Amino acid sequence: MTYKLAYLSSEKIHQFIAQSLQEDVGDGDHSSLAAVPAEAENRAKLIIKDQGILAGIELATLIFAQVDSSLMVDILLQDSSPVKFGDIGLTVSGKARSILQAERLVLNCMQRMSGIATYTHQLTEAIKGTKARLLDTRKTTPLFRMLEKWAVVIGGGLNHRFGLFDMIILKDNHVDYAGGIRQAIESTNAYLSQHNKDLKIVIETRNLAEVEQVLETGNVFRIMLDNMSPALMKEAIQLINGRYPTEASGGITLETIKAVAESGVDFISVGALTHSIRSLDISLKAY
Repeated sequence: MTYKLAYLSSEKIHQFIAQSLQEDVGDGDHSSLAAVPAEAENRAKLIIKDQGILAGIELATLIFAQVDSSLMVDILLQDSSPVKFGDIGLTVSGKARSILQAERLVLNCMQRMSGIATYTHQLTEAIKGTKARLLDTRKTTPLFRMLEKWAVVIGGGLNHRFGLFDMIILKDNHVDYAGGIRQAIESTNAYLSQHNKDLKIVIETRNLAEVEQVLETGNVFRIMLDNMSPALMKEAIQLINGRYPTEASGGITLETIKAVAESGVDFISVGALTHSIRSLDISLKAY
């Protein structure tokens, strides 16, 4: 794999492709079986009909190979390449029925992944010159998270935790249910010690009073500043004074992210990277 990401493996990608093909093909691609001769061979090209950052090329080659290992794929543009209308990402040749069977899965994945990579790139460009780094979230499409987080990396962002199991984030509901900031942090550290788990703790704060409570309690990895104005974030960062890394979150957009970054935060997490993007227009056409 090009991207050495912990959640990516040949086995997981093979399983994703197999399940996706089963969902789409079922007991057969009857359109192709009915209309296209079994012996027919043809070729197709992946046409970009939009502007943005390309993502999913590597995945596309794996989909074609899993559908039919005899298909020949010629990659013309790599993942993370800037693209414009009329660019050709790849060509594929071989059995016509196999090309048609793979077509929709390739496009569904690449269109969404490219949309995510494009918006990620736009946001990372907007915060250039600051120390802030862009993070994704768990606000992903169920069972598509692996590919959406992969697309964030292709676009130049960083992955936050993958799921509930690999990092602890104590959000507002956790704090409220636990009875407060101190109770949430102390019970979490006791749990980790009891179960011999080495997980980082990120604690969400909503105001300066909660930031002060975190500083008084300690034993966390990072402090999240949620839904604060850039001015309030700046006050919080001055209060924290480098004792913990900081993360801004909550409704941050392309229009607001630069001001957030200029407050001095270390990280900015944006759910819209994966839950509110526009897919790139890409098609696969015979030629």
